[in-house]
Amino acid sequence: MLKNLEVPVDRSLSVVFVGAAKMRSMNCRYRQKDYATDVLSFSYKGVKLDGLSFLGEIVIAPEVAFNQAIRYCIQPERELRRLLVHGVLHLLGYDHESDQGQMNRLQRKLLRRKFILNSPSLADCRANP
Repeated sequence: MLKNLEVPVDRSLSVVFVGAAKMRSMNCRYRQKDYATDVLSFSYKGVKLDGLSFLGEIVIAPEVAFNQAIRYCIQPERELRRLLVHGVLHLLGYDHESDQGQMNRLQRKLLRRKFILNSPSLADCRANP
């Protein structure tokens, strides 16, 4: 996905999964919103990690994602992929709260691409390490 966004190959990021209670605490602390959100992104400009420029950290609450998947009538893995794309776009500087819809359009475009929707399921990855 980073390649398709023309992100230089010397960049890295991390993805962390947390429970709903931890996500609520983080959302309250960093955004002053007292509820468990689905994804948060933390940019680390100028930081190097293992010789690579570290874009930042994406924090996802799988429990929240699962509940949203049920609400949207989609597979939980698809919702997790959406949150991952959403988080990456935030790390790259996109902001759906202040732009004119550019981030949401790019997110939809990326999710339509085969590298996101047709990538192996998590179960397939566990079965074929």
